[in-house]
Amino acid sequence: MKEPLILTIDFGTQSVRAGLFNKKGDTVALVKEKYNPPYFSNKPGYAEQDPDFYFESLCKATQKLVQENKDKMDDVLGIEMAFFRDSVVCLDKDNKVLRPAILWLDERRAVGKQKLPLLHRFLFKLIGMKPTIELNLKRSMAQWIKENEPEIWAKTDKFMMISTYINLKLLGDYVDSPCSQAGHLPINFKKGVWYKKPDKHLKGQIFGVRADQLCRLVPVGEVMGTITEEASKKTGLPVGLKMFAGGSDKSAETLGLGVIDDRTAAISYGTACTVEVPIKKYKDAEPFLPSYPAIVKGCFNLDVQVYRGYWMLNWFARQFGTASIEKMLDEKDEIVKLNEKMMDINPGSDGLVLQPYWGPGLRRPLAKGAIIGFSDTHTKIHVYRAIIEGIAYCLKEGLELFENKRLHHKVERIRVSGGGSQSDAICQITADIFGKPVSKIQTYECSSLGCAIAGFVAAGEFKNVEEAAKAMVHQSIEFKPNPDNVKRYKYLFENVYMPMYPSLKNIYAKVKKYNDEY
Repeated sequence: MKEPLILTIDFGTQSVRAGLFNKKGDTVALVKEKYNPPYFSNKPGYAEQDPDFYFESLCKATQKLVQENKDKMDDVLGIEMAFFRDSVVCLDKDNKVLRPAILWLDERRAVGKQKLPLLHRFLFKLIGMKPTIELNLKRSMAQWIKENEPEIWAKTDKFMMISTYINLKLLGDYVDSPCSQAGHLPINFKKGVWYKKPDKHLKGQIFGVRADQLCRLVPVGEVMGTITEEASKKTGLPVGLKMFAGGSDKSAETLGLGVIDDRTAAISYGTACTVEVPIKKYKDAEPFLPSYPAIVKGCFNLDVQVYRGYWMLNWFARQFGTASIEKMLDEKDEIVKLNEKMMDINPGSDGLVLQPYWGPGLRRPLAKGAIIGFSDTHTKIHVYRAIIEGIAYCLKEGLELFENKRLHHKVERIRVSGGGSQSDAICQITADIFGKPVSKIQTYECSSLGCAIAGFVAAGEFKNVEEAAKAMVHQSIEFKPNPDNVKRYKYLFENVYMPMYPSLKNIYAKVKKYNDEY
């Protein structure tokens, strides 16, 4: 063996990446297979894709990776995979796909015909969680399928995340990791197991899934299985190659950034944006809003998500006639020009403040997007900068909640990943809004690197995750907060952004009533 390697498979919303990483954190090889299209919409707001489309995309990526690196495959210790969250597949008893996968971007909602027991409804109302529980139930795709496609649900023998389906194709076994179940499934994240009787459990019943429809769960870091002969023919991967129980893309990103203690926060500026802080002892992020298992054993991540996140930049591009953000990211000069124009504007967008609830979140299920402070001096570039600032404000609010209610101390530093992190301008704005140093690492492939770190730990190449992260993650550049900008943002955050939701809450409820009734 020349040097031990981990083969990583990183499924994002826009593409899948297959890579090889060594113990220094170097990207030995990487193949990216873009989805075309990433999803289809039969109705407005729908986002679906054939589950086999993802497997076929994986096959293209791994075949190319193996073909170009035949001399290195004997050095591969195993596979670690990460997948985007909350996207579901229905199979019948013969493992036939019954309908397209419903993706996390999908906006459809169940009516909520299933009524929870009266006592449980009373308890949820008593603790102020009734709107959150109702949104959770309506966003559960199992509930939607029951209501709208009962003939499909009657045939559904297995109900799973897409990651589980890929495991079934690769390993021939209906198996997955607890860390991959972040979504609308009846799982006890603290213990890493399914609720025993989900149809009767206080939380589990919300999702409408039966215990017999769920896969076998293997603890993070253990071997889930090996590549079958059939899968080897399609993927090019060696027969018998081990696959370790991995996790979600956000968990992998957090580890890939080297964020392994509760003094550091990880921000992901992707299609969905998150702030995560690792903890050793399980605590709910908020009541009825869980922490998610980390991609390494014995750890969890406090997590707050801006559901639409940097998707909002595409919304901006479509509505204001700019080239698509994906195109700008491919054509670096275009995104650089846009960010240069943004930095010509004063911090705080000359008083334009945005609340980024273009998609409802579980913390505030009635909230809508809002922009306040318009004057005749504002331009579309002000709106662009206000979106970036608004997302950072929202994540800062989540981080302060962790600091005050869960950690009881301040986070000292931040590391960033995702498409937005490629912009130094966005990184500097983040440092100024949070008032903390913000850094990037040696690669933008943070999720893949996180998979590699977890894989080497699982393979026993490092004693623990701390040793692995120290060897494999290398800070590249740090952005220090500008005191004058910090002062401006602090004023806007405390005096404008934070009062916006309490001031608009009743108005949002009336908007919902209007949309429901008219």
